[in-house]
Amino acid sequence: MIDNPPAIIRDGGVLKTGYDSELDELQSLSENAGQFLIDLEAREKARTGLANLKVGYNRVHGYFIELPSKQAESAPIDYQRRQTLKGAERFITPELKEFEDKALSAKSRALAREKMLYEALLEDLISRLAPLQDTAAALAELDVLSNLAERALNLDLNCPRFVSEPCMRIVQGRHPVVEQVLTTPFVANDLSLDDDTRMLVITGPNMGGKSTYMRQTALIVLLAHIGSFVPAASCELSLVDRIFTRIGSSDDLAGGRSTFMVEMSETANILHNATERSLVLMDEVGRGTSTFDGLSLAWAAAERLAHLRAYTLFATHYFELTVLPESEPL
Repeated sequence: MIDNPPAIIRDGGVLKTGYDSELDELQSLSENAGQFLIDLEAREKARTGLANLKVGYNRVHGYFIELPSKQAESAPIDYQRRQTLKGAERFITPELKEFEDKALSAKSRALAREKMLYEALLEDLISRLAPLQDTAAALAELDVLSNLAERALNLDLNCPRFVSEPCMRIVQGRHPVVEQVLTTPFVANDLSLDDDTRMLVITGPNMGGKSTYMRQTALIVLLAHIGSFVPAASCELSLVDRIFTRIGSSDDLAGGRSTFMVEMSETANILHNATERSLVLMDEVGRGTSTFDGLSLAWAAAERLAHLRAYTLFATHYFELTVLPESEPL
């Protein structure tokens, strides 16, 4: 089979060239009819010496060799008259007739044969299905592990360490994608969350790196949990049950939801489902409404997450949120 076969077998193009000689011939007839006619015309001109000879095709009469009426009498004996036109005569030869019989049905016959061969191949593979599935699973695992090893070696990744105490400590963490596209060195960042510090409120100007910092944290935690090395000098963390994100701003036209509605729906989902073992990333909650309402919503969401004791990175432009620990001690 080809590397990327079509989803529907009836469209053909599933088996590689060389698998079946009869199928190859039928496909060649179907795909290269034009070139055959060009070559035939050149050969017949050379054989007959008739420079005005043409080879053509129409749906009514099929393939034909056309000669001007004045030259029709000079046609070779093997030319059989097929049609008379004003000013021209059309003929067919045994060679062209044989090609016509093959070419006109070649496509449908090729599809039918390919379908038959494909079904026969499947029948043969069914008896070997279990070992094939085991082999595919082993190759998939090998593919993943070898790629993780290659990335760890070439991107200076290090082995994370899982601990039983609640914590998330990252030293010199980096964003694995952003780091590769920058033309200047990536500025690494630390993160320290534990049982006493469950939330960080992140403020700063636009383009200051707040979203990148949050995303790199999520990627490091995710990579650690799938068994990969991580882009950090060191990483020590406890098990995380879920990673929740509320990042970016976009509406949902198909669902009839505004940007603010999308933001609030995602925030509500996080507040209803986050636990003390979850990692929550909240970026600019409340930006989709007025300043006062947005601040109120951001404050309420941050307060709720603090009570849930989820590991939280809360990026905001509302500087008032920085006094949350003093006003709502937990």
